[in-house]
Amino acid sequence: MSANTVTQSPARSKMDTKTITSLAMLTGIAYVVMLVSKLMPGVMFLDFDFKDVVICIGGFTFGPMAAAIMSILVAFIEMITVSHTGPIGFIMNALATCAFCCTACYVYKKKHTKSGAVLGLSLGVVCLVVVMLLWNYLITPLYMTGFSRADVAAMLPTLFLPFNLAKGGMNMAATLLLYKPVVTTMRKAGLVPPSQSSQEKKLNAGFLLFSLALLATFVVFALVLAGVI
Repeated sequence: MSANTVTQSPARSKMDTKTITSLAMLTGIAYVVMLVSKLMPGVMFLDFDFKDVVICIGGFTFGPMAAAIMSILVAFIEMITVSHTGPIGFIMNALATCAFCCTACYVYKKKHTKSGAVLGLSLGVVCLVVVMLLWNYLITPLYMTGFSRADVAAMLPTLFLPFNLAKGGMNMAATLLLYKPVVTTMRKAGLVPPSQSSQEKKLNAGFLLFSLALLATFVVFALVLAGVI
């Protein structure tokens, strides 16, 4: 038994180091994507944010717990660097990303196929919308001066619901498009273990067209909400 322990420990340590390195890299990329996303037009005080795509890719690869850790880390770094909303913004950021990414990654872990990814991401969008409607109703009146809880309640179906639906839909479509090429690159770099699923060998044209159509739909929806078109 001691011999097995000796031979297995270095390999396990090496894999743990690779996982930590990959998660740290993805966390950094997610932060940069968040910064770039701020250049996009928003809706009132709400910003569209594509960092959830990077976090979902990490969660699909390493599990929902990894997605939760990255969600909290990126939200915290954002709070202490560029955010002006303080702890409340941190909480809302972490809740939104965890609701979407952890839900999607949990389902994908249980059903490790393309259909599982679509189902998980779809449920992630639903969870994001429901969770943020609740928390916007509870917390938004605390930092939006001049708006009562009744005012915020009136904005739930007209502002918060369509915004989170557009945001979640864009992140869903972008994740479907980018997961395979990003993870393939990470596997070639030795940062991710080889795939155990034969269903992920190729990205068929129908799936690609579905993802592109989904992304285009929600991008147009977001631009309409932002008043660009």
